[in-house]
Amino acid sequence: MGDFPIQISTRLIDRLTEDDEKVKKRTKKTKTRVPREPRLPETKVDQPQISDGSEQQKGTSTGTGWAVPPPLFMPVNQPPYSVSAELDAIRSVVKESENVVEKLRKQEKNMVQEVTQKAKDLHDKEFKIPEPKPMPCSVESNAWVTCYKENTNDLTKCAPLAQNFAECARRVRQLAKPADK
Repeated sequence: MGDFPIQISTRLIDRLTEDDEKVKKRTKKTKTRVPREPRLPETKVDQPQISDGSEQQKGTSTGTGWAVPPPLFMPVNQPPYSVSAELDAIRSVVKESENVVEKLRKQEKNMVQEVTQKAKDLHDKEFKIPEPKPMPCSVESNAWVTCYKENTNDLTKCAPLAQNFAECARRVRQLAKPADK
């Protein structure tokens, strides 16, 4: 697209101020030419044109009594800037961001490994199957049970083995009572 200045003319202002009424064709009036002010050099883009209203604006007045403002000039070209410098700055920021993301990923990976290991250790400690305690008096119990199986007709032969088992069971109960209290 071509760059061009935009000017607001009195004719445009007249057309905008009318109340959309269609006016009959008027006879063309000849206007006396008023010498225009010489164009001022364009101001920089950073310095906007601001009028405080203390100066009287020059121009012809329209039929409605409004003063015509001076033409508004838009900057034709924007000041050149270094595109490559901006791109280099953006690329360096992106590179730094990528490095930070990579460090965070490594840190996350290490933390995940640590947490997994700690969870496994805790699980092993918490849910470890206890070592089975040996059955007290198991030897005596096995001895009298086998004796009863062998001597089904004469059970009196197994009486001493049964007494040994009963004494052992009594001792175990006595040892367990103080621990329960």
